[in-house]
Amino acid sequence: MSNSFTLLFSSFIGFLQIYLILLLIRVSLTWFPNVNWYGQPFYSLSRITDPYLKMFRGIVPPLIGIDISPILGFILLQCIMQIVSNIGLSS
Repeated sequence: MSNSFTLLFSSFIGFLQIYLILLLIRVSLTWFPNVNWYGQPFYSLSRITDPYLKMFRGIVPPLIGIDISPILGFILLQCIMQIVSNIGLSS
């Protein structure tokens, strides 16, 4: 039973790490104005990451025209990863 929980937690942490990388790529690409978000692979990337990022856009207002809400998203995702990791290690 313990091995299945360990596998479940490690798989979930792996998924969150991949999602964190996708978020980092998405946020980094916003600095390039020539990116066509309607072409592949950028369209798929935005479809995967935008729902999560949109949750934080209304919480943190832009500062000097820069949207800093993804920072809150990164922090929350890191906290979730840490909590899941600690739960997985304790079981």
